[in-house]
Amino acid sequence: MFKRLSFAAQMALLALLLSAPFLGLYPVFLMKLLCFALFACAFNLLLGFTGLLSFGHAAFFGFSAYVTGHLIKVLGWSPELALLAGAVTGAGLGAVFGLVAIRRQGIYFAMITLALAQMVFFICLQAPFTGGEDGLQAVPRGMLLGSVSLMSDTVMYYVVAAIFLACYLGIARIVNSPFGQVLKMIRENEPRAVSLGYEVDRYKLLAFVLSAALAGLAGSLKTLVMGFATLSDVHWSMSGEVILMSLLGGVGTLFGPVLGAGIVIALQNLLADKVGSWVTVIIGAIFVICVMTFRKGVVGELQAYMDRRRQHG
Repeated sequence: MFKRLSFAAQMALLALLLSAPFLGLYPVFLMKLLCFALFACAFNLLLGFTGLLSFGHAAFFGFSAYVTGHLIKVLGWSPELALLAGAVTGAGLGAVFGLVAIRRQGIYFAMITLALAQMVFFICLQAPFTGGEDGLQAVPRGMLLGSVSLMSDTVMYYVVAAIFLACYLGIARIVNSPFGQVLKMIRENEPRAVSLGYEVDRYKLLAFVLSAALAGLAGSLKTLVMGFATLSDVHWSMSGEVILMSLLGGVGTLFGPVLGAGIVIALQNLLADKVGSWVTVIIGAIFVICVMTFRKGVVGELQAYMDRRRQHG
């Protein structure tokens, strides 16, 4: 029954993605939501399925956003190549971060990733190609494959939706593969994985690099959609935001980070004009309530409820 419901939910998500521009929803808002949903899914691959809490994911998201913007605006690269370069940049940064931090666990791992991310933030603040405090502005969308103009929000939306869907299905494939099962075993009982002969550090490093590459792609997409990259993209608070999205929706679930990103981005857009900077306080209060009442997140608690019904049915 749960599998049928899960399949129905995935079909409903696909139908919503395809029809969203015709439902009166603002395309730019939808694209921003999908970019952050991809970011949250990338982070969840590391935290939810490998058990590694990183406070440095803003570095991959923000630095890749700058790289993509610079390649398109200054060097005249096509959007598809610039997006690919952003993903590769995220993967490269992830490899560097991982090699330094992966042998540590818990709070030590988290603090090392935070320290490295702050170094990247300082580089973005000082490097000439980033624009410093002004950021990188007026990044053109360009022509996809040299023939499809991305100036139309509708066309751009379907490109973003296609990339998000491909990455979402890719993450689902990774999680359900033998590699994904090893990651889950590492999350649940790392000493047991070591005793069974698995090279745990290599698995964790690969998961870190995959997560960083997807986070870099999300940042690159965000720059292409919004037309700018700023220091807020690489600030440590962005790492906190993606943690909030994942926990709110449900860590360790496939759809949870998507829902969490949707809730956070929707609240930011709805409340920003009405309450100003108080939106951060309101989202923080919602997070506290979530942690106190349903610690597994919205989707996690729903899955737990369905599992209990199935066991008693």
